[in-house]
Amino acid sequence: MAAWRRAVGGAALVAVLAVAGCTGDRDTPAPAAPDSGGFPPGATGIGDSYFPTYGNGGYDVANYRLKVRYDPATDRLSGTALITATATGDLSRFDLDLSGLTVSAVRVDDAPAQQRRDGAELVITPAKGLANGSRFTVEVVYEGVPKPFESPRLGANGFVSTTDGAIALGQPESASTWFPVNDHPLDKASYDYEITVPTGLAALTNGVPGGTRPAEAGWTTWLWSEKNPMASYLSTVVIGDYRVKTGTHDGKPMVTAVAASLPEGGAADVSVARTGEIVDFLATRFGPYPFGSYGGIVINDDRFRFALETQSRPVYGNAFFRGDANTSVVAHELAHQWFGDSVSIARWSDIWLNEGFASYAEWLWEEHTGGRSVRESFDAQYAATDWSKPAVDPGRENLFGTAVYKRGALVVHALRLAVGDDAFFRILKTWTAEKRDGNATTDDLIAVAERVSGTSLRSLFTAWLSGTSAPAIPAR
Repeated sequence: MAAWRRAVGGAALVAVLAVAGCTGDRDTPAPAAPDSGGFPPGATGIGDSYFPTYGNGGYDVANYRLKVRYDPATDRLSGTALITATATGDLSRFDLDLSGLTVSAVRVDDAPAQQRRDGAELVITPAKGLANGSRFTVEVVYEGVPKPFESPRLGANGFVSTTDGAIALGQPESASTWFPVNDHPLDKASYDYEITVPTGLAALTNGVPGGTRPAEAGWTTWLWSEKNPMASYLSTVVIGDYRVKTGTHDGKPMVTAVAASLPEGGAADVSVARTGEIVDFLATRFGPYPFGSYGGIVINDDRFRFALETQSRPVYGNAFFRGDANTSVVAHELAHQWFGDSVSIARWSDIWLNEGFASYAEWLWEEHTGGRSVRESFDAQYAATDWSKPAVDPGRENLFGTAVYKRGALVVHALRLAVGDDAFFRILKTWTAEKRDGNATTDDLIAVAERVSGTSLRSLFTAWLSGTSAPAIPAR
């Protein structure tokens, strides 16, 4: 993620879904009295100390098939979510995260299930308990007017209606405002989308485009598929009037889009047009690009005061492009495709693993394009850093603070200075290859760095990540 302050300052599916209207076309009998099998319920949170209620325990999602219809005239969204998962323990019931919206039916393994709401938790009790290791499907039919979360620091997070459509975007939570989800990066899954909107509007999201098909008169369904595991906060949908450009890059689909209300040929168009070039450069430093498609979306809505690394297709707030072309933010969000998206955090306290590397990628890109050298960027940031604020475990209120981003970048370059360029770039490429499509922690990074370099590095990481005074710069 890149915050606005930086811009202005510088889961095999086995069931058939409901028809295109997404409200279901079959009678749903009342659920039978559940037979728990003596099993316990799943945990209401996944265990993250920063966000105890985020995510849920007892199962692992493999795929979300999301079939949604959105009407900008009424702001109403109707949807059917088919979720394929595996129980990781014996379960009498389990939760999904869902904020607002009305659930009309839930089926587990095609049998009616009991459901109730507990705040933002959708509590589901299947007709029969789910045994550890069993694979199961959950179908949820829902509708309503989505409501976003409001972040004092970042503005809108989640599903927001616009004058011509809607935008769903945010971190650390967003997905639960428009579909039921296990909302934590630890439970990554693949996604299939069928998004129906009024004909003439675009419906853009993650992954490989599957084209469009007509729905009922005046409506069109857009198809997309993200086969690589994806953290839920990286899912997005952008609906509206956009200049959509399609093509290929390195044999993979490239889809970029800019809000039609922004000047055609302006800074936004020019900046996202360099996506392929920037990806190619970053691949020389980080290893092969990890996903099956490329792209970017520029929105025109001041309520979103950030850019976000939504998987395979970052979304950029318009504030980043109010002056000249801004490829720095594009480099930042594209670097996240390796650091944050492909290799995802296991807990939010390690968010520097995302932001520190993405910020460092800005320095690499600037040097590559003839601007300041990485050393000059490092020296300037070192001198300006408040060492009382840690990059790792910064506290929930400081997830998007300067220390996470800029001190995080200092940590990355300190590692480079300590081990030398050859070992450093081997560490980065080993990290992105070995941890691809998974989750990782700071300790995991230290272990990889020490193994690849053959050097003891824990004290260096400790000093640069969380020491309270300026650490000595390793010999250059």
